[in-house]
Amino acid sequence: MRWSVGIEAQGHSVLTREQVVDLADAVAATGGIATGIGTNRYGAQLIVEADSREEAIEKATEEFWRAARKARLRPGPVVRTEAISEDEEDLG
Repeated sequence: MRWSVGIEAQGHSVLTREQVVDLADAVAATGGIATGIGTNRYGAQLIVEADSREEAIEKATEEFWRAARKARLRPGPVVRTEAISEDEEDLG
């Protein structure tokens, strides 16, 4: 099942446009989008295949941190995660 997973982490400073563009480039390969310009948080919305919400969040979190490292963002605590399945979107 396909899941759309949102993850947001606390940054160490206000993010620049370039930093978020680097994150966007890093998550684009998996159909992701990035957020955080002008804030001290950065995030991504990622699409993953998983059998459960927990597995979707786990897979997306791994991809999120891979992308953050590629974008040279310092890791910070995750402050938000949410996941919605294709089936749930269809019901909404």
